[in-house]
Amino acid sequence: MHSMHRGGLHIRMQERVNERTRIARDLHDTLLQSFQGVVLKLSVVPYVIQDRPAEAAGMVERIVEQARQAITEGRDAVLGLRSSTVVTNDLIKAITTFGEGLASDEPGGKSAYFRVDVEGTSMDLAPLIRDEVYRIVAEALRNAFRHADARRIEVKIRYDKRRLRIVVQDDGRGIAAQFLSAGRTGHHGLTGMYERAQLVGGKVTVWSELDSGTQIELSIPGSVAYAKVMVPRGSKALGQGAG
Repeated sequence: MHSMHRGGLHIRMQERVNERTRIARDLHDTLLQSFQGVVLKLSVVPYVIQDRPAEAAGMVERIVEQARQAITEGRDAVLGLRSSTVVTNDLIKAITTFGEGLASDEPGGKSAYFRVDVEGTSMDLAPLIRDEVYRIVAEALRNAFRHADARRIEVKIRYDKRRLRIVVQDDGRGIAAQFLSAGRTGHHGLTGMYERAQLVGGKVTVWSELDSGTQIELSIPGSVAYAKVMVPRGSKALGQGAG
C-alpha cells in the first residue's frame, strides 16, 4: 500500500515537472522571443527619431502593437491554448503568414527572401500534431530571421503517405557544432524543438556549419501525423512565397 502511494506521488511529481518544462518552452517560443524582437527594434529608435521623427513615430506604434501581441501569446502559452493561426488547420497558410510577418519586421529593409514550397497533396493534420508542427517551424523561422543573418530562408513541406517532412533552410551564419545537440545553456530554442518533436512521435534533425547556413528537418510518420480521415486540401505541388 505504501509503495502504491509512493508510486502515485512520483507520477504526480513527474506530471508537474513536465508541465513546468512545457510552460518554459512555450514562454521561450512566444513571450521571450517576441520581447527580444521588441527590444531590438526599440534600440534603433534613438538613431531615427532626430532626423526622421515621423518614421520613428511609426516604428514606436508598430513596436507597441508587437508588445501587445507578445503578451497575448505569452498568456495563451501559459494557459495551454492553441494558436489561433492554426485553428483552421491550414498549416501552409499559417507558416507562410508567420514567415512573411517576420520578414516585414526586419529593420532597415534588409529582409531575407522568404518562400514556402509544398510537394504532394496537402492533408489535414491531427490537432495536437498540427499545433506542435507549427510551433517547431515557427521557432526555426524565428532563429533564421533573427540570428542567422541570412539572405534566403525557405520552408519545404512534403506530404507523403508514409511521412510528413518539413525542412527550414537558410544560407546564414550557421550554428557552432557544440550547440547543435541541445542548444545554448539556458536557451530552449533547439532543445524545445527536439522535445516537441519527440512528444508527437517525430524527429528533428539539424545540419549546420559556421558561415554555411542551417537546415532543420522535422519528420513525422504519416500514421501519426495525419488526421484519421485524410481529405486532400489542395492540388499537388503547391508553392507560396514572399520576396
